[in-house]
Amino acid sequence: MTGTDAKALQQLKNRLLELADKSYSRGVYTFTPFLGLGEQQVFHQIAKEVSYAGFGMEGGAPVCDRKIIRFGSPENLGYEEEYPIACIEIRPAVPKFADTLTHRDFLGAVMNLGIERDTLGDIFVQENCGILFCKESIAPYLCENLHQVKHTSVKCRIAREEIGPQSAQPREVSITVSSARIDSVVARLYDISRSASLELFRAGKIFVNGITMENNSYQLKEQDAVTVRGHGKFLYYGQTGETRKGRERIDVGVFG
Repeated sequence: MTGTDAKALQQLKNRLLELADKSYSRGVYTFTPFLGLGEQQVFHQIAKEVSYAGFGMEGGAPVCDRKIIRFGSPENLGYEEEYPIACIEIRPAVPKFADTLTHRDFLGAVMNLGIERDTLGDIFVQENCGILFCKESIAPYLCENLHQVKHTSVKCRIAREEIGPQSAQPREVSITVSSARIDSVVARLYDISRSASLELFRAGKIFVNGITMENNSYQLKEQDAVTVRGHGKFLYYGQTGETRKGRERIDVGVFG
């Protein structure tokens, strides 16, 4: 870690402590911007220190990796306040003549409007349409100013109803592995070698329930949510049987 990285992480830690204290001392909810998995790791390091304030995390849909942390709770404050998250549907104006649009295309078009990354959550693409989670405060601006993605004219709307991405519903997959060790499951599921799997652990690219997992021999537990940067995300459902050769048959829910 460089000195610049260490300074940025310390600044984030200080900001999280300030938000927790503000919530507790003033009796109000406070919210972070959208935080990536690495930034969430900083929060997990101090979670016990701020537990007095109460906290929660939300990204807009269960599959979301980028999340907002809310300090405060109904039990502590006596009232409820929703997370300031909006969902925007970005749809080609004329689908017949639209380019094939990717996550990068949608993100690039939004960033070209001068939007700060920490105001944006996850972006999902389904049927060539984008579903973007963002801070409520910027949603009207995005809808008024985002007219083109790549070479395709688009229309945007703030979704008032629940339109969560279809990818939020995992696809159930059965695989056989030597054991439910996380490195074995990751290697089998994403069709990579065990050595390549180990490199992902060393690079800090594997998260379990939002927390960096450095122990490649960790035994997965039911409902563990595993994110593998560059590959995807899955839920571990558990062992369902055993093959004649003694290998474990397990079920996982794969997102995307």
